[in-house]
Amino acid sequence: MHPFQDAALPAERRVEDLLSRMTVEEKAAQMTCVWQKKADTLVDANGAFDVAKARTAFGHGNGLGQIGRPSDAGGTGHEPEKGRNPREQAELTNDIQRFFREESRLGIPVVFHDECLHGHAAVGGTSFPQPIALGATFDPSLVERLYAMTALEARSRGVHQALTPVVDVARDPRWGRVEETFGEDPYLCSRMGVAAVRGFQGDATFRDKTRVMATLKHFVAHGQPEAGQNCAPANVSMRELREVFLPPFKAAVQEAHAVSVMPSYNEVDGVPSHANRWLLQDVLRGEWGFDGFTVSDYYAIWELHDRPDTHGHFVAANKREAAVLAVRAGVNCELPEPDCYTHLKELVRSGALQEAELDALVAPMLLWKLRFGLFDDPYVDPDVAERVVGQPAHRALALEAALDAITLLKNENDLLPLDPAARSTIAVIGPNADRTLLGGYSGVPPYTVSVLQGIRARAGANTVIHSQGCNITIGGSWNIDEVIRSDPADDVRLIAEAVKVAMASDVIVLALGGNEQTSREAWSRTHLGDRASLDLLGAQDALLDAMKATGKPVVVLLFNGRPLSVTHVAERADAVLECWYLGQDAGTAVAQTLFGDATPGGKLPISVPRSVGHIPAFYNHKPSARRGYLFDEVSPLFAFGFGLSYTTFRLSSPRLASANIPVSGATTVSVDVTNTGNRPGSEVVQLYVRDLVSSVTRPVKELKAFSRVRLQPGETKTVELSITTDSLAFHGTDMRYAVEPGEFAIFVGTSSRDTDLRRLLLTVTG
Repeated sequence: MHPFQDAALPAERRVEDLLSRMTVEEKAAQMTCVWQKKADTLVDANGAFDVAKARTAFGHGNGLGQIGRPSDAGGTGHEPEKGRNPREQAELTNDIQRFFREESRLGIPVVFHDECLHGHAAVGGTSFPQPIALGATFDPSLVERLYAMTALEARSRGVHQALTPVVDVARDPRWGRVEETFGEDPYLCSRMGVAAVRGFQGDATFRDKTRVMATLKHFVAHGQPEAGQNCAPANVSMRELREVFLPPFKAAVQEAHAVSVMPSYNEVDGVPSHANRWLLQDVLRGEWGFDGFTVSDYYAIWELHDRPDTHGHFVAANKREAAVLAVRAGVNCELPEPDCYTHLKELVRSGALQEAELDALVAPMLLWKLRFGLFDDPYVDPDVAERVVGQPAHRALALEAALDAITLLKNENDLLPLDPAARSTIAVIGPNADRTLLGGYSGVPPYTVSVLQGIRARAGANTVIHSQGCNITIGGSWNIDEVIRSDPADDVRLIAEAVKVAMASDVIVLALGGNEQTSREAWSRTHLGDRASLDLLGAQDALLDAMKATGKPVVVLLFNGRPLSVTHVAERADAVLECWYLGQDAGTAVAQTLFGDATPGGKLPISVPRSVGHIPAFYNHKPSARRGYLFDEVSPLFAFGFGLSYTTFRLSSPRLASANIPVSGATTVSVDVTNTGNRPGSEVVQLYVRDLVSSVTRPVKELKAFSRVRLQPGETKTVELSITTDSLAFHGTDMRYAVEPGEFAIFVGTSSRDTDLRRLLLTVTG
């Protein structure tokens, strides 16, 4: 037995021995991955393991580093009739793993990675709300539980690495990937990111086969692309990079010890992230002490040269040069297919790269394969996969998360909650009323509940009438390239039909917004998802006007992956609920909220602009910004952190434990929160900070603490929020991160709006 095979030895010693025995070819193989090429190299047409194909493709014995998305073997992962169910996927990963363990020279196991953005994106996997909706919960404990369940489902099927969480700070709502983020605020994204990593990884021992390695993405500044277009340059200063975009990654690395990081497609200051040694080596490893491994975004190393179907950076003349740049920057593994890194052997042989450079990148991946237990216990139990995936506890949590995410934006004359006894007929109308809306990176959950289905189940089918009202797009899905807009003539006809239906009702529930085609990742020139307008598409505003003209009260439900400029909706609707994408139990959650079985308590994780011309609309702007517009409001339509309830809350005057602290000190703010209404509910207490006089300009306010508190009617709880050095520090004129002596305004309240905040003064002495 070789030392690397001895489970009693420290993992570092085993890596040292294994690396010393590996050829250049074997090292290069560890830096590559197979995804769609599984069909040619590993599986048959039905997605089962094909040993003949495997021996033809990998009979050289060099092994392989990673295999992408075992969930889509035999299909796309989006078709219920194709792909692998939990048992079949567990069996497949075992078969493939056994092949590489037994038929490669050194028996190095492979890592299986998969998408787990809001649940394992596989056939049968539980589908939770999209991250933007999870951001609206302002509840890190919920997020941690949710991703622990996601990890359990994925790991039981043989997955080792989740390409999640997305901790990008989304500062441009034109960008189609807003739904994948936790919102616009670096502190909120940090807390949710840390919670997600802890959910995925637990204590990072991985030996009980219930956790997976998390992957932070997209590193860095992906969430503010030029013109809102995916993969475009991030034109941000070093100070903005340090204070807005890097903090969520830093927190997830240093607090939650994320195992993997994925660089971003974009460039910062002319340097693409996959060629950015300063970013991946100096900051990530040097400053933060990251000891994991990086994986490229799909085809991103190729894009250092030119990928014609999408874009190129042209910092490399060809794929060979692109490989050199990525290795020198510190990209450990190329995803998703063998491409640029197929040149590694010849690059070492020619002297363009040193073998030691490969060693430095291969070693961390081997280390985590050992720590994960893949060398000693690499297989999973298909019985466990069949038992745990989609179990009742996971379904219950999916519903809980959906309920906590729903955000009440308007409730004129207390229209909500609806009383079924007083509303004998309910018209459920709109293009999103009977459409499954899961958002991007979704699998095929065990079931879905549309708004119409949920309301019928809750109120009784005989009391609910339905009409589509209009279209947003015709057919289509997140995966289909072509987007066909609604036909105006058809919309006129559909609106007329909806009016006839609505006239027979007592109240109208109108499901509007966007869909999975109008806001999505723009991954090529023919698959777009960023928008130059944030207005409702098609005839949705006209449909709203027609519904209002009936004289019936109108409740608008908004489903969308990004904030939309719904000024007309805000003016005309009697009540408005922002739902984002709520997962498999969307309709159930909506129905329970509409009828008061649950009280909405979500808060906006991103500002809602009045129009696309109001971008940027993020709340934490500098003092000289937002001076005003001629003929228009400068404030957002709905502010970050805003959300109403069916009950009412009273916050006492906030109290500072100490109003004077040294620059290295800390203090707490206490506030009593009372539910003064007659329903159970929750309120999110938010703490913002502003440095009143500083050496460089500071935002008008920055979120630095929050707590979601749940209260019964008449109940009071005291909330304590901490102010630490990180709450007050920033990068000064010399770019040194420190707290400057002086006065700080501390704001405590229920949203980022000044009218919802109370102000305290904190003095910091040198």
